[in-house]
Amino acid sequence: PPPPPPPPTTTSSPPAGVQLSRYENQKRRDWNTFGQYLRNHRPPLSLPRCSGAHVLEFLRYLDQFGKTKVHTPICPFYGHPTPPAPCPCPLRQAWGSLDALIGRLRAAFEENGGKPESNPFGARAVRLYLREVRDHQSKARGVSYEKKKRKRPPAQHHPHLPPQLPPPPPQQHHHH
Repeated sequence: PPPPPPPPTTTSSPPAGVQLSRYENQKRRDWNTFGQYLRNHRPPLSLPRCSGAHVLEFLRYLDQFGKTKVHTPICPFYGHPTPPAPCPCPLRQAWGSLDALIGRLRAAFEENGGKPESNPFGARAVRLYLREVRDHQSKARGVSYEKKKRKRPPAQHHPHLPPQLPPPPPQQHHHH
């Protein structure tokens, strides 16, 4: 298997002329998007006054640009990973995108002078929201978001049934 990719470097300002990694580019773009969101916010919001609640507002605002179909429980395709036909269910940001986005914004916040303990992207409410989105999307779309385990030999079909027990030993006759 290919070696794991090196961890992303956390230098805040790369020297001029250095090609930024895709992660750094994406992080800068996300940070700018969030900055723009704050500037357009009514009433205007400054970064230091930003809380986890504002981060949640931002995530919900991003949903309108999402491309992931999340079925409602009344939809016939609820829980169907590959729906056979279109349906009117809303499009949302995929959980994986939001999760990665929050990770990048959290790093960017600290690189831009924010204090880790006041990082709104690390707020408990944000973590809980992401967990809810994950559970909700996983049920609605019939997909599992468990962390990818290393490939294991395929398990037996009924992993929760106990293995076959050996037959009981023949009864010994009792000595009187």
